[in-house]
Amino acid sequence: MREKAQIMDASAVSRALMRISHEILEHNKGAENLAFAGILRRGEPLAAAVRDNILAIEGTAIPVGSIDIHFYRDDLSAVSEMPEVSRTSLPFDVSGRDIVLFDDVLYTGRTVRAAIEALFRCGRPKSIQLAVLIDRGHRELPIRADFVGKNLPTARTELVEVRIPPYDGETGVFLMDLKE
Repeated sequence: MREKAQIMDASAVSRALMRISHEILEHNKGAENLAFAGILRRGEPLAAAVRDNILAIEGTAIPVGSIDIHFYRDDLSAVSEMPEVSRTSLPFDVSGRDIVLFDDVLYTGRTVRAAIEALFRCGRPKSIQLAVLIDRGHRELPIRADFVGKNLPTARTELVEVRIPPYDGETGVFLMDLKE
């Protein structure tokens, strides 16, 4: 796998997350009743960044949790015989809340489907909205993001790699070529 291009640098990622923050506030008419759930791994720090933006904009602290989707995937056996399991951690009551799910890249929609299933195991939200940094297309399920940092048409032979702390040494979005 080789890097083809850098799509977004740290500054562009920051601007996209700030725009998503404003769009979430506008769509929900403020921050009341909101809670964020980041899909592990990279959705969680994206949710925290948007929470920090909204705290700076509105002065409201939105609770943030994380969702582990490993046991809800429809391709579980293809992923691993012994999947690495993190833990879902939602330090708030899901029931009756407007939940914004966060993920780094929206591709087939299967990860989001699994996250919604995991979320419903924790309660019945009033609504579920989806925020993604990158929407790369190629949907296999009827799922769309409510808030998108960047639409990036890709080939199936390409991979979109989001790099963010604490998992990577840099912040940015890169297009990788899977063909060698």
